[in-house]
Amino acid sequence: MTDGEIRSAKAALRSRMLAARAAVAPPARDAASARVRARLAALPELATARALLAFAAFGSEVDLDPYLRDCIAGGLGVFLPWVDGPLLGIARVRDLEADLAPGWRGVREPRAGGLRSARVDRLDAVVAPGVAFDRQGRRLGYGGGHFDRLLARLPQGIPTIGAAFDVQIVAAVPHEAHDRALDVVVTESEVIRPGDR
Repeated sequence: MTDGEIRSAKAALRSRMLAARAAVAPPARDAASARVRARLAALPELATARALLAFAAFGSEVDLDPYLRDCIAGGLGVFLPWVDGPLLGIARVRDLEADLAPGWRGVREPRAGGLRSARVDRLDAVVAPGVAFDRQGRRLGYGGGHFDRLLARLPQGIPTIGAAFDVQIVAAVPHEAHDRALDVVVTESEVIRPGDR
């Protein structure tokens, strides 16, 4: 496939998957989010993490807020991203209500000017959002490339984990050479480890 064809395939899959995820009834989405959070809490890749980059749920995404509050209460450093032009900055948050405000496209981000920017090389693990994932660990984002560029800046060896619903798992995510596969994808019914194949 040419680059243009890959981008077109990504756009078509993104549109289809956003509609499929939004079609899940809120009570079912809440129940599935709780199961995803339980699987994340039991994940060995996160057991010894002291600094975790995650995301504040937007729209119909997996709701990680209760898990993040537990992490903060337990002393784990929780970092969330914000859009800084073409890149993502990250900052430690201590209170999901007080430290966040609507940012790029309405996504909850660390408040502008309120928190100090942190370095990605201090992270121990990343829990990434996405629109679609496949069993090879490939991830389809929202089209801005922000999270892909952040993943490319991570030092080798930092576990990257996708958090998603079963409905977001597809046979194959179109990918380009610069796209980085995740190490683990967690859904409400399974933990996918591409390296185990």
